[in-house]
Amino acid sequence: MSSLHFPPWLPLIFFFSLLFIILKEKVAANRKKGNIPPSPPKLPFIGNLHQLGKLPHRSLWHLSQRYGPIISLSLGSVETTIVSSVETARALMKTHDLQSCSRPQTQAVKKFTYNSLDIVFSPYGDYWREIRKICILELFSMKRVLSYEPIREQEVGLLIESISQSASCGAVVDLTEKSIALTAGVIFRIAFGMRFRGDEFHELVSEAEALIGSYSASELFPIPFVGKIIDWLSGRYARLERVFNEINALFQDMIDEHLRPERSKLEQDDIIDVLLAINKKQLESCTVVITQESIKAILLNIFLAGLDTGSITLVWAMTELVKNPKLMKKAQEEIRNYVGNKGKVIEKDIEELPYLKMIMKETLRLHPPAPLLIPREIISHFKIEGYDFYPKTMVQVNVWAIGRDPTYWKDPEEFLPERFEESSIDYKGQHFEFLPFGAGRRICPGMNLGVKNVELALANLLYHFNWKLPEGMKEEDLDMEETSGLSLTIYKKLPLKLVPIAYRP
Repeated sequence: MSSLHFPPWLPLIFFFSLLFIILKEKVAANRKKGNIPPSPPKLPFIGNLHQLGKLPHRSLWHLSQRYGPIISLSLGSVETTIVSSVETARALMKTHDLQSCSRPQTQAVKKFTYNSLDIVFSPYGDYWREIRKICILELFSMKRVLSYEPIREQEVGLLIESISQSASCGAVVDLTEKSIALTAGVIFRIAFGMRFRGDEFHELVSEAEALIGSYSASELFPIPFVGKIIDWLSGRYARLERVFNEINALFQDMIDEHLRPERSKLEQDDIIDVLLAINKKQLESCTVVITQESIKAILLNIFLAGLDTGSITLVWAMTELVKNPKLMKKAQEEIRNYVGNKGKVIEKDIEELPYLKMIMKETLRLHPPAPLLIPREIISHFKIEGYDFYPKTMVQVNVWAIGRDPTYWKDPEEFLPERFEESSIDYKGQHFEFLPFGAGRRICPGMNLGVKNVELALANLLYHFNWKLPEGMKEEDLDMEETSGLSLTIYKKLPLKLVPIAYRP
């Protein structure tokens, strides 16, 4: 029998691995001298990873019921704090907003943002402040959002036309598929000035979201060589490079097309036009330079923030209304009575439809598209409710749990748009019991753009059609399960398929 031969470098791996574990435990022990939040029992190496489950927002809510509104977790070697109550969210994102408004810089984040040249994921500092100012003033101002009204109305018109063809023959419509196509069509035209080119790009963005929303093995287990070997064997490195290269090539093609001297000028500047204009003249008040890499990073932010979240919200709103036919009828009566024989709902009508707006709020309360807000990273030490928050700790807010807190919401599991009838509560970051878009310095800058897309589509779906479930299904049979995969957003597990019946005013 031949003897076994071990590589001469193998003992070095074991030595450095042991040294890493000892040093990590020493740092953890020093931290424990402070008053860290309570933590569920951990397993060696993986910490609390096994407790996240398939739907982390629900698993973390259950843990908060046992351990309190602030809990400490170890995701491998990544120290994380979860905040799950109105009071602690207010303390974090208002009282200590400046001390907690940075972002963790993972491998995927740095790759897809061209080393933090975006607005969503870049760390707090001079660059982020300037790029945020540019985006708020130039890209997401109400004037700019309203300027895209014709695009929204045209794309919704195409959606209605498509569904009308199905209604004419009594066919079942996949509203999930239609909603994704609508949202992609609007964002593609706003960003690039052209129509959506197919499902391939949507799949790429979904892959990028999954990579950004998860840690690599080398980040969770930064033991020399081990994590990197796992990432290599699992194909994560190859996948990261492939997805980035494909998205980068598409964005670069779009920028090059916009830079062609012979390109026909559109009536409405798209986002690339606006950013290239800034790149050309460089606003005098700016201390940062908008490069082509900056433009590509911001473009990916827009697609990540808008492509799935808008379609998810529209699907959940229709799901809840089909499940509650009395509420749907009430919404349809409001819309049809106001719009009358005009033949369609236009954006100017939306402000006169208060019940529709209540439905929108209630959908975002029960089904926030990102139930765990994008992680913050602590900049400097502070305390909340006596617990220490240390620099470099990651913090996430469970807005799904907050939106269902019975202390603030009567019958929190019920879909009741009327709860907003006599309420001034809004989703703009001032009411901490309702935070679908976050709050403080890191509130979603494009929320007005996203909400307008969904409101117009929902109003027209309710105006143009009556809706019923496919043959043999009842309201109680309607699937309400969620799924997340590895992404930042939560989807309805099964596609929403309904039968449209054309309404004749």
